[in-house]
Amino acid sequence: MTEKFDYDVLYIGAGHGTFDGAMPLAAKGYKVAVVEADKIGGTCPNWGCNAKIALDLPAQLMETQKRLRNIVKGNLSIDWTQNMLNKHKVIDSLPNAIQGGLESFGIDVIKGYGKLTDGHTVDVDGKSYTADKIVVATGLRPHRLDVPGKEMAHDSKDFLNINELPVHIAIIGAGYIAMEFASIANAAGSQVTVIMHGDRALRDFNGEYVDAVVSDLKEKGVTFVENAEVQEFHEEKCKTTIELSGNRQVFTDYILDATGRIPNVENIGLDEVGVKYDKKNGIEVNDHLQTSVDSIYASGDVAATGQPRLTPTAIFESQYLTSLFSGETKDAIDFPAIPSVVFTSPRIAQVGVSVEEAKNSDDYTVEEHDMTADWYRSITNEEIAKRAYIFDKEHHLVGATEVSNEADSVIDSILPAVALKLDKSQINKIVHLFPTIGSDAWQHL
Repeated sequence: MTEKFDYDVLYIGAGHGTFDGAMPLAAKGYKVAVVEADKIGGTCPNWGCNAKIALDLPAQLMETQKRLRNIVKGNLSIDWTQNMLNKHKVIDSLPNAIQGGLESFGIDVIKGYGKLTDGHTVDVDGKSYTADKIVVATGLRPHRLDVPGKEMAHDSKDFLNINELPVHIAIIGAGYIAMEFASIANAAGSQVTVIMHGDRALRDFNGEYVDAVVSDLKEKGVTFVENAEVQEFHEEKCKTTIELSGNRQVFTDYILDATGRIPNVENIGLDEVGVKYDKKNGIEVNDHLQTSVDSIYASGDVAATGQPRLTPTAIFESQYLTSLFSGETKDAIDFPAIPSVVFTSPRIAQVGVSVEEAKNSDDYTVEEHDMTADWYRSITNEEIAKRAYIFDKEHHLVGATEVSNEADSVIDSILPAVALKLDKSQINKIVHLFPTIGSDAWQHL
C-alpha cells in the first residue's frame, strides 16, 4: 500500500510476536517482510513450549501409572533417546511449515541478521530494506552466569537437544525452566540437584502450592540446595564440580544454567536510532506498543509491557498490531487475563488476581478447596489437588489457581469466567460435558 518504502511493515524476528499478526496483516493486502537469522518460529516451537511438552508427556504417563499402580501393572521407564527422537519428529518440521505459511500470504522471508539503521530502514547482512513501520520482535535468550568455568555450563536449548541423559544433572535456578526440567529429568531416571539462589522456588506462583510441588519432587529424590551463591565450575575427581558459597560443593555430570532469560536488545541498532530500552526489562513501549521512535514498535517477549512473557501474550500483541496497522482500531492495547502454568508434576496454573494479592486487599475474597476427595480426583488417586478462587466484592470471578496433575486443563476451562468476570448467575447458566475435568472444575463456583 506504500510506494515510498519497500514494505508497509517489516518485522525483525520470526516468533509468535511476529507471525500470528504478520499473516493476517498480509491477508488484508499489506506488503510485509520478516527478517530472521535463526530458525523461523523463534523460541516457542523450536526450543521452548513445543519441545518441552513433547519430552514431558512420557513423564506424565509415568506419573499416571504410579497413581494407578494397583490397577495398571508393570514398571514403566523412559527411553530418553527415543523420547528425544520423538521430539524431533514432532517439532523439526515446524520452521518450514511456519515459513510456508508466511510465504503463502505473500510475505517476504529474509534470512539474515537484521539491524536498524534509521526509523524506517533495516540492514540485513549489508543490504538495506525500508518500511513504513518496523516491529522489533527479537524475544529473549537464556541468561548465563558469569563465573570462572562458565563454558562448562549448558542452557535450556542445549538440554532440549541432549541425546543421552546424564546420570546426574545439577540445575542452577528455581524458576519455570529449572523446575520443569527437574521434573522431566527426574522422571527419566537422572539424579537431580536444584541449586537455588534464595529459599523459594517459582516466586510468581502461590507459595503453598509451590511448597507442595517441591515436597513432591523431594520425595521423588530431587535434592534442593537453598541460599547458594555459585562461585565457580571446574573439573575435580573426574566430575564436574560446582563451588558454592559456604564451602559447599556439588559434583555432577551436567550443569544446566537455568538462571532466567534476558531480552535480545544488543547489536540490533536500538542505540543508533534512539529506541529506549533496558537490558533487563526490554524495549520501552507505550500503550500502543510504540517505542520512543514513532515508526518502530515492539512485540512479544522483548517488549517491556509488564505482562507475563508467555506465548499467549506475544500472540495477543502481534494480533493487536495487525488491528492497529490496518486501522481496525486506534485504541490502546487492552490486555485480557493471561493464564500461566508451570509444567511440573503436579502442575501449577493460574490466571487473573493472585492469591497473595487478594489476601492483602479488602477488595477480594478467596475461596480455597482441597479436591483430593472429589470423585473425579479419586479415580486417578491424586494426592495433591488444591484450588483457590478469587472473587471481587460483586462476586465476579477475577482469579483462580490450582495445583494438580490437571491444573492446566482446569484453569483453561474456567478462563472465560475470569476473562469475562462472570457472576454467579452467569456461571450457573453454563452447562458442561459430564463426566470431565471441566465439569469438576466448575463445581465449587
